[in-house]
Amino acid sequence: MKKGIGFIYFMLILCAVMIAAGTYFIVKSVDLLRFETEKLRAAIQDMPLVPQVMQGVSAAGANTVQNNNIANLKYYDQRAQRGGRFVSVSFSDTKNMNSLITNDAFLSSLSSYVQDSLTERNFEDIGKFEPMLAESWERLDGGLRFRIRLRKGVLWHDFTDPVTKKKWENVEMTAADFKFYVDVIKNPKTDCAPLRAYFADLDRVEVINKYEFDVIWKKKYFLSEEVTLGLQPLPRHLYHAYEGPFDPEKFNNDNERNRIIIGVGPYRFDRWDKGQRIVLTRWNKYYGAAYGIMPPLQNIAIDVIPHPATQLQSIISKDVDEINLTPDQWVHQTGNAAFDEKNGWLRKIKYPSLAYNYIGFNLKMPVFADAKTRVALSHLVDKDRIVRELYYGLARPVTGPFFPDSPATDKSIPVRKYSPELAAKLLAEAGWKDTDGDGILDRNGVPLKFTVIYPKANPIYPRLLPIVRQDMAKVGVKMELQSLEWSVCIQRLEKKNFEACAMGWQGGITPDPFQLWHSSMANVPASSNFIGFANPEADKLIEEIRITFDIKKRTELYHRFHRLIYDEAPYIFMVSPFSLNAISKRYRNLRVFPLGYTSRILWTPRGQQLAVPGM
Repeated sequence: MKKGIGFIYFMLILCAVMIAAGTYFIVKSVDLLRFETEKLRAAIQDMPLVPQVMQGVSAAGANTVQNNNIANLKYYDQRAQRGGRFVSVSFSDTKNMNSLITNDAFLSSLSSYVQDSLTERNFEDIGKFEPMLAESWERLDGGLRFRIRLRKGVLWHDFTDPVTKKKWENVEMTAADFKFYVDVIKNPKTDCAPLRAYFADLDRVEVINKYEFDVIWKKKYFLSEEVTLGLQPLPRHLYHAYEGPFDPEKFNNDNERNRIIIGVGPYRFDRWDKGQRIVLTRWNKYYGAAYGIMPPLQNIAIDVIPHPATQLQSIISKDVDEINLTPDQWVHQTGNAAFDEKNGWLRKIKYPSLAYNYIGFNLKMPVFADAKTRVALSHLVDKDRIVRELYYGLARPVTGPFFPDSPATDKSIPVRKYSPELAAKLLAEAGWKDTDGDGILDRNGVPLKFTVIYPKANPIYPRLLPIVRQDMAKVGVKMELQSLEWSVCIQRLEKKNFEACAMGWQGGITPDPFQLWHSSMANVPASSNFIGFANPEADKLIEEIRITFDIKKRTELYHRFHRLIYDEAPYIFMVSPFSLNAISKRYRNLRVFPLGYTSRILWTPRGQQLAVPGM
């Protein structure tokens, strides 16, 4: 899913990753098409992929690539055979399909199939942006203005409005759809706080004509070009399908319209069986077909399977095609015939993720008010044991808010060692004593006890957190645990109704710490700074990072910020796990890029294409 606000939303806004939900940075895809007969299947698959276009707008057939002015064309196999399926899985469902107001990795991944952005990162050279919806662009006024020229004839997915029952067909994407997107995000009454942080310095979008617009920034921002090129259109005919001014409350709470997702990408929304399966179908009018980037797979299905053991059984029995493996499964449960290198039908893929997990403290609580207490608690987490016993070496300890391989990470900062003795010493210095002999430390009449909430679907936390709880108890800290459904967990975080939480973040390629750590976000409902971190020195560093274009100088600022967060210890930073995947060997053109693999380029030989179970 490496699309657009696929970059902003999915990478840059550090969307609430659901390490909790077991989802990492992988782009996935599926096929659900069911043909009545093999003869019909062959007939359809042998037809050229010719997109339908609006009257008066010309387009070449899929077998005639117009030019090379399209992202990642060279990675698509033009000899690929169409059809087949790709069934992926998720540990939990999303609460709705409006990706602007729903901050979870599951929906981000789903959106990457449905929606394209102005540009896309080159799969191999991730620092390079290549054209998608934008035919071309210019950087003007020293980077304060960007002139965007759109491709003509890009069509929104056809759909029937679930409220009015009006049918929308052959609606062309225009510059006004990008203005609508930015205006909705910047509207203070829409529930877009996590995303809005990245648009704080974006002044406005000015529409020049149907296919041209300017993106104007108030001041220089080191990610202004990246954010601009990651812009996506928003369907006004779905979200503002009524008379009068735009109603942000309706946008937030329009339950019927928020149950569907409409885009201009290669797959359109088909159906959502809540708690069970989401189905997407390849969009026959996709503009990318004219450029040779129509995905070969016909459909995408994402099955909701909460338990890792059930997921593993599902892929072994060929009901699904790709899953995330737990470390235990990777090491101990893949030595069977299904994974046999020569005769098996599954393969394993491992690569570093951009994610890390942590225990975050609600800094509004008196027990977490001072850094010395938080540092002491950090010394009660045995990261070496966690990596060794729970991840079987398939994770790395982290020391701060950036993923380990990022240049933003100061690698000279040591991992805090596990030391109950040092923790007890620091807690005593911070004023904690067991004054009433109940075995729990207290200070000013307040006991050092707290409850950690965590997502029930995560397979690691039920094993990891009891270990931490036992180690906390050794020095008189009472840590209790509460597992919650993902949707409930998110609600608690958004309302800051928690004491501590075990969660994870997905990092950005070029990180901006503003959203998670700037004090202006500390009291904003539903912001990602739900722990309420506020530090003037951190604010100053964050603000300087945002206007520093020199990479060397910005790296120095990143390192100073990393050190500050390390010293303040608002999180117990734990580990960054590797992405561990199992995928069917039926798929051709599987390539692992720096950010993972993408199912957009996968295909299966016609004789090996399967139907989705039950369809």
